[in-house]
Amino acid sequence: MKVLVTGGAGYIGSHACKALVRSGHQPIIYDNLQRGHRSLVRWGTLEVGDLGDAARLREVMLRHRPDGIIHFGAFTYVGESIKDPALYYRNNVLGSVSLLDAMRVHGPNLIVFSSSCATYGPPRAVPITEDHPQSPINPYGASKLMVERMLQDYGAAYGLRWMSLRYFNAAGADPEGEVGELHDPETHAVPLAILAALGRVASFQVYGTDYPTPDGSAVRDYVHVADLASAHVAALVHLSKGGDSMAVNLGTGVGTSVLDLLDAVGRVAGRPVPVARCARRVGDADVLVADARRAGEVLGWRPRYTDINDIVATAWDWHRSR
Repeated sequence: MKVLVTGGAGYIGSHACKALVRSGHQPIIYDNLQRGHRSLVRWGTLEVGDLGDAARLREVMLRHRPDGIIHFGAFTYVGESIKDPALYYRNNVLGSVSLLDAMRVHGPNLIVFSSSCATYGPPRAVPITEDHPQSPINPYGASKLMVERMLQDYGAAYGLRWMSLRYFNAAGADPEGEVGELHDPETHAVPLAILAALGRVASFQVYGTDYPTPDGSAVRDYVHVADLASAHVAALVHLSKGGDSMAVNLGTGVGTSVLDLLDAVGRVAGRPVPVARCARRVGDADVLVADARRAGEVLGWRPRYTDINDIVATAWDWHRSR
């Protein structure tokens, strides 16, 4: 298939493009490069454009005639979304409206959407299933939930066929070292811990050590970016074969505390991670772990990386080489 990948010059999008090529598909990357990186475009054709530019979207779709869409194009910083919600609703929501309308007129009717566990809000039960109530507590999560609702409504009214992939904490880097995580500013725990171990930042900030968890630090489900990439390919194939539209969680089902993560980084780096202990952040849950059984049942997806040491090792190799 020809696949238009919005945000394909970003962290997860670039890994998905590699997975698409490895599976025999042809990605066309659509990215405005505002937060993506031209250096991460290693597989497929790059078309520079903004989701809000209807004329550019039309031109790209008519020229390439994609068979499906994988939609990563979004801003993803929770803190930024709280400070500037207008930016997130304009980019994430209105950009998605523009994309879906372009699909109605010029493009395919298959789309795989990069969603998030942030749509759930504070967990009422763990592990979190897809039937958990969705009550996001920040504009980022709300913007993802709005797009999920749009997909359902466009499906009912216009026959759009969709998959929403709600993933938990993306981590790691391409095992072959070809692409990895490039964020500015960096906000993800694994690269921040690695940067602290490398001495590129002063310390890793641990927000809260008084959670009701075994070691007092928050617990998260870290899922390898290569596993996320393979899930997007599987979801696209599922839709192309007539599979039902639905939302699925992507995670390992394994919880790793912040302190356990720091131990893993220290083992891989061969040196301790300098730490600064801070108060909890408002809105941080004590435990976020996925129930990803539906992804296995529907997509045949199983994460290859379930050991945090293996996930950290791929990220360490990427960041150390830069």
